[in-house]
Amino acid sequence: MAEKATYFYEFIPIDYTVDQAKREQILAEFSPPALPDSSEYFVLDDQVPGSTVNLRLLLNDFQVQLTKTNKQFLKLRFSNNAGVINAKMWDNQGSVEQNQPLLEKFAVFDVEALVDEFRGFKSLTIQQLTPCETEINPFSLLPYTHQSIEDLTVELFSYLDELQHPYRQIARAVMTRFWDQFRIRPAAKGYHHNYLGGLLKHTVGLMRFARYILKQEENHFQAAMKLINVVEKAYKNELWSQFQSDNGLQQLVWKDTIDHLYRQLQGMMDHKEKQPDPDVIMTSILFHDIGKLLEYDHAGKTFDTFHFLFPTAAHTGQENRKQAGITMDDLGVMVGHIPYGVLLLNKIIETEGISLSLEAIHQMAHCILCHHGLPEWGSCIQKPQTIEGYIIHFVDYLDSRYENSEAVK
Repeated sequence: MAEKATYFYEFIPIDYTVDQAKREQILAEFSPPALPDSSEYFVLDDQVPGSTVNLRLLLNDFQVQLTKTNKQFLKLRFSNNAGVINAKMWDNQGSVEQNQPLLEKFAVFDVEALVDEFRGFKSLTIQQLTPCETEINPFSLLPYTHQSIEDLTVELFSYLDELQHPYRQIARAVMTRFWDQFRIRPAAKGYHHNYLGGLLKHTVGLMRFARYILKQEENHFQAAMKLINVVEKAYKNELWSQFQSDNGLQQLVWKDTIDHLYRQLQGMMDHKEKQPDPDVIMTSILFHDIGKLLEYDHAGKTFDTFHFLFPTAAHTGQENRKQAGITMDDLGVMVGHIPYGVLLLNKIIETEGISLSLEAIHQMAHCILCHHGLPEWGSCIQKPQTIEGYIIHFVDYLDSRYENSEAVK
């Protein structure tokens, strides 16, 4: 069946064909994660002040603070799949001293608490904390995408199956090896796609933009100009909405973006004699943020990618550390997801014994290294040097910002 939908303010057609048998085959080989049922949701804002609740929460961080009368108390920040929950625990009968060692050692707790409300904001007053050491489903304790992970999975592999050999082999190999982690990983800690499943959604989003540029317009320059026109219209709507609003300043997703997009279009035009290679672009998109498997840490993360890249290293203590909400990995942040993407690409090619030209490998490596566009934004290259490099930055830039305007994330 043909899947028909739209993206990017209903401008980009999402157009791919997959029959039911193919869909079932993809989902059997690359299964989506198990999501919690309705009984596993807890929304603090829905609770009645003064009521007692018993629930399982993930500890993000805590601090020992002092009241106005110089008495200790614990200020805590938990999370579940509905978001962040603020809490406190008074020092009744030595509660601070008793619980601080547990908070330093464990990440998941069964909590008994009272619901409080102060100036319209609800929080919890903890009465009892019990560490939980059973295996957890991170989707029960961290926010995740509201979009269908099954549909995103089918769409991703429908696009990957369009690749020519050996690019399809490269893509399939890395997904076969790391799918269990790729399907749950966030794409950021804060700015965009900062929830479980965010990396999958962001990768598919880039592929939607790229397929529009490469396949659905007469040429890629015309496509880029039309996308910029969509951004200009969206920015005007943001400004007009802010003008009409009585709620003060609102987030302007597209502020300070128009000039940058036109500069990238001008850079693309330096390569107007070169036809972009769809296989290079789509494979590079798959790898552009895959280094976030190593760069980020959170409950449910495994360390297979570290073992794959560094098989002879002594992995001492890493797997036993406390994992909580979405944070930067202490080791991963020392390298960063962009270099890791190139390392993973090269290691997959080498491990799978894939024959590919040196030029093609460098084309993909360059796309990964320059996808942030500018050095001050984290790019490892001063500016893109190929048409493929410009396109991958262009689509990454658009998708990361569009994410903050989507009603359903």
